[in-house]
Amino acid sequence: MTNLTGRSAIVTGGFSGMGFAIATALAKAGANVAVGSYVAPPQAGRVDAAYYPGAEEIERVRSALAVHGTKVHAAHLDVRDSALIDRFMAEAQAAIGPADILVNAAGTTAEQPVCGHSDELWDKIVDTNLTGAFRTTRAVLPGMIERGWGRIVNIGSTAASVGWKDNPAYCASKAGLLGLTRCVALEGAAHGVTCVMISPTWVETELMRRNVAQVVEREGKGRSVEDAMDEFRKGNPQGRMMQPEEIAALAVFLCSDLAKGITMENIQITGGALW
Repeated sequence: MTNLTGRSAIVTGGFSGMGFAIATALAKAGANVAVGSYVAPPQAGRVDAAYYPGAEEIERVRSALAVHGTKVHAAHLDVRDSALIDRFMAEAQAAIGPADILVNAAGTTAEQPVCGHSDELWDKIVDTNLTGAFRTTRAVLPGMIERGWGRIVNIGSTAASVGWKDNPAYCASKAGLLGLTRCVALEGAAHGVTCVMISPTWVETELMRRNVAQVVEREGKGRSVEDAMDEFRKGNPQGRMMQPEEIAALAVFLCSDLAKGITMENIQITGGALW
């Protein structure tokens, strides 16, 4: 059992999906955890597939993590806003201590071809998935280097190395995130700071379900979202969908002292699938 007692972790996109699974696993391992997600009321006409929790989710997430007995902070976070990031980081430090661990799990996508991406949509996806991770890393990296210990885990995707039709901004952002991961790893290597990207195939989350719903809508073949999800399961060599807890288990290990030699890597969790 990985023991992270006394460590403090920040998880972006931590209210749902892989982010919440990772935050939960970190808390179970003894880490104090600060989670942030973009909190917004329901809004018609959103083009991207992201899940946007409501304000009531803050207390639910805080309570769910607190049962593991560590310090917890949960709040709204927009990784596209540097001022808001700085405020969140200051509040997190006051609540759980200086960040030893950063997990960049905030992300979004949209099922659109190249010409279906407006500037606004392209910028939103890249700003969230890539530049957002840069901003949060920039906020915590100096302290990690100064203290001589740090773990940064970026949640990537097989999209970093394999193209997927109608997801150009998403694929570009994840490829860019891999480049950022490698640069941060080299910068932190001499100071006890590692940086690794975990790149899963399809993972059964709300974001995936919403993305598949967009695929079904664009195809217009009359099949259901569940039918499409089942096709993805059958298309995996293991005949199943990866689960958030699998990504969380790896992330927790990468945040431990046992993983101090693992850095600059892109670790895929695919069940044998190429995508």
